[in-house]
Amino acid sequence: MTERADPDKITCDDTYKVWSVSEFAFRHNLDDTQQQRLLKLFGPFATTCELRYNTERESKCR
Repeated sequence: MTERADPDKITCDDTYKVWSVSEFAFRHNLDDTQQQRLLKLFGPFATTCELRYNTERESKCR
C-alpha cells in the first residue's frame, strides 16, 4: 500500500537543521582531528543528524 506525504503535515525538525561544521565542533567541544574528519566527510556544512552520528565521543562509563 502506498501513502502520499501531505506537505502541510511535514515539519522540519532540528535533525534537519544545517550547521557549519566548524561551529558545530566549537559548540560541542570537539578536538581538531574530529573537526578535520567531519570537514573531509561533509565539507563546510552538514545536517545535525549527520554530524551527531559521525562524531566520536568518549565513553561515559567507567
